[in-house]
Formats: sequence, structure tokens, C-alpha cells
Amino acid sequence: MKMKLLSAVATAAMLCTLAPAVLAQNVAIVNGKAVPKARLDALAEQISRSGRPITPEMQGQLRDEVIAREIFMQEAQKQGLDATDDYKSQLELARQTILIRELFSHYQTVNPTTDADIQAEYDKFAAANGGKEYKARHILVETEAEAKAIIAQLKKGGKFEEIAKKSSKDPGSGANGGDLDWAGAGNYVAEFSQALTKLSKGKTTETPVKTQFGYHIIRLDAVRDATLPKFDDVKPQIAQQLQQQKMTKFQEDLRAKAKVE
Repeated sequence: MKMKLLSAVATAAMLCTLAPAVLAQNVAIVNGKAVPKARLDALAEQISRSGRPITPEMQGQLRDEVIAREIFMQEAQKQGLDATDDYKSQLELARQTILIRELFSHYQTVNPTTDADIQAEYDKFAAANGGKEYKARHILVETEAEAKAIIAQLKKGGKFEEIAKKSSKDPGSGANGGDLDWAGAGNYVAEFSQALTKLSKGKTTETPVKTQFGYHIIRLDAVRDATLPKFDDVKPQIAQQLQQQKMTKFQEDLRAKAKVE
């Protein structure tokens, strides 16, 4: 009798010792089935990935959520809904989505965009957009004869802005008196750019400038050194752009290597 009593006491003590460990591993027991803490951690991680911080106040809400999900899932299984073809199809799609997301996430982890990559891209941008910026106006017409007539009109004292509003075929600048605002020469087609950069401040082209759009009369109003955004201001955007380019190439390479019949 004494030995049985000691055995019972020992068993009870052991169960009391194990209980905290079991509870630490599980969020709750629902209808006899354990809800592992790993589910709560996974849900918290999912929310964190979306950009929402997990506050201490949210812990109780997350616990309630995983418990509610277990209750609803048990009921769905009880009704046999996990055996339907529709469920199996949706489960496969969900599996694919999660696995592909993990593939892309892993690729970005092992192929990070470095500060050197970002700096090199910025330097390339600066080289292409540095130099001078030009503030110009233009009048666009369809024929060379129209352009020559406008140049003659300007030489007789015609107002550039008024003629542009009346005659220019460029819907973007015509209504604003031909104003093209500030831009680098590289923003324009080659013929326009060459004519623009040869002008002195305040001067207008003496002959019509032909491009793929028609015939232009160009006036240069001002010139200034190009103002580029600071590296630190555009670094996040450049990093995102480079990451997207890498991801696009990764996906294209996988498609190219795949044997599709």
C-alpha cells in the first residue's frame, strides 16, 4: 500500500512538472486537440511581413484567432469538407502560392542588392542626366511651308506664345504658349536636341527643324546646370528597381530553361 501511494505521488509530481512544458508548446487544447504555439508564431510572422508591427496588445487577439480557426477547421472536417474536390484544388493552389513565395524570398536573400550596385546605378543615371538643362518653347506644324511662314511672322514681331497657342499641333505644350519647361537635351529626339543645343539664350531657330513629329520652330529661353536628386534621397527607389530587375531576370531564366511540351 505504501509503495502504491508513493508511486501515485511520483506520477502526480511528474505530470505537474510536464504540464508547464506542454502548455508552453501549445496555445490551447480545443476539443481534446492541441493547438501548437507554432501556429500563433506563423500568423504573427505573416502579419509582420505585411508591414504591421506585432504589439503586446495583439498577442491576445492572435491567440483568439488561432483558437477560432481550430474550432472552425474541426467543424469543417466534421462535415467532410476537407474531402471535396474543390477543397483539394484550392489547397493545391495555396500550396503553390506559398512555395513560390518562399522561392522568390530565398532568391532575394542569397542575391541581395548591394550598396555598390545601387551606387553604380546612380552614377549611370547621373552621367546620363547631368550636364545642362534647357528651358525652351516650340511650335509644331505639319509642313515646312507652314514653319517657314511662322518664322517670317516672328521676324516681323509676332509673339511666339500667341502663335504657339493658335498654330502648334503639340497638344501638350501648345496651350501653354509652346512651353516645354526644363529638360535635358537627351529628353528630345536627336534632330530637336541638336538644334536646341546650338541656340543661344533668347534665340529662335532660323530654319524649320524636321523630326518624326513634323516641323518645329524652337526658342531657347534659359540654360542651367542640371539638378540631380541626392543619392540618399533616391537610394530606396534604386534598390527596389534593381531588386525587381533581378527578380524579373530570375523568372525569365527559369522559364527559358524549362522544358514545356
